[in-house]
Amino acid sequence: MDLRDDSFWMGGRYSRTVLEISKDLSRLDDGNFWAVAISFEGEVTLARFHSNFEAPFPFLSSPWLALQGEWSSSLDEASYCQYVERIREAIADGWVYQVNACRQLQIASDRVEIASLFGKILKENPAPYAAYLSLPELKIASASPELFLSRTGNRVKTSPIKGTQSLSVRGFGAKDQSENVMIVDLMRNDLGQICRPGSVEVSELLRTEDHPGLRHLVSDVVGELNPDIKWSQILSALLPAGSISGAPKSSALSVIAENESSKRGPYCGILGWVEGDRAELSVAIRIFWQENDGYLKFGTGAGITFSSDPLAEWNETQLKAERLISIAGGVKR
Repeated sequence: MDLRDDSFWMGGRYSRTVLEISKDLSRLDDGNFWAVAISFEGEVTLARFHSNFEAPFPFLSSPWLALQGEWSSSLDEASYCQYVERIREAIADGWVYQVNACRQLQIASDRVEIASLFGKILKENPAPYAAYLSLPELKIASASPELFLSRTGNRVKTSPIKGTQSLSVRGFGAKDQSENVMIVDLMRNDLGQICRPGSVEVSELLRTEDHPGLRHLVSDVVGELNPDIKWSQILSALLPAGSISGAPKSSALSVIAENESSKRGPYCGILGWVEGDRAELSVAIRIFWQENDGYLKFGTGAGITFSSDPLAEWNETQLKAERLISIAGGVKR
């Protein structure tokens, strides 16, 4: 068996040879090492492996053959701009304050060797929460820059990203800053449901992080979990991530469901690992993924507020996709 067909890698932790795949979140409380992938819609995939050890990604030298053909988008420029306008109308009506509006790119492909693509991504677009998961029904190559949740004992941290620009631009404007603060407030509220009263705080607000080709605006929210809390309770309180849904979360999810015809699937879900009371889970953005439908997919989106300019938001989705699509190959309109 080619071990890349059932393996997981993140941050130097490599797992191989699947023993069990489960959809039961209660399994996360058994103390074993689990790879975790939960879709935006809440579909759970947990994988337990025979071997878990520290190692560099083992397929860095596998050559990636650039894709041929054209990427199609679930929303073209005009449709996406109309989506932005509908969000602005919903904000004006007082229904919602902010919504993350996404679209999905896909390209027809045979079962391409996604391990080789991930190896190329690690070399050309290193990301702090890069991760690779390969299971029979799902393969993901992630270059995520965003932490959904880290846990050590009862201490937890989430680091929402709101605000993206090219490295050539200096300084984030009021729109990006207010959007980030809005999501920080949402994450404080979400953590407040599962943490000791008074323990939730913003440890860092509105710092900038530089990544390949992009600059992000990031904040950190920390807290101390309630005693004896279960993983299902933690994830139920926090999912989906505030940064890729919106505020208030329930209203934002309603707007997303009305306007995005394609399920986001693994995109905008979470990807990472849990081992007892330790975890590192990323927000699954900047990911390529394959299911069994003959397509390689990639998602991109932008946070929309009342002050958003539709064309500028479309261009932000283009900017977020540009570098990684160029690594994979194919033509993007």
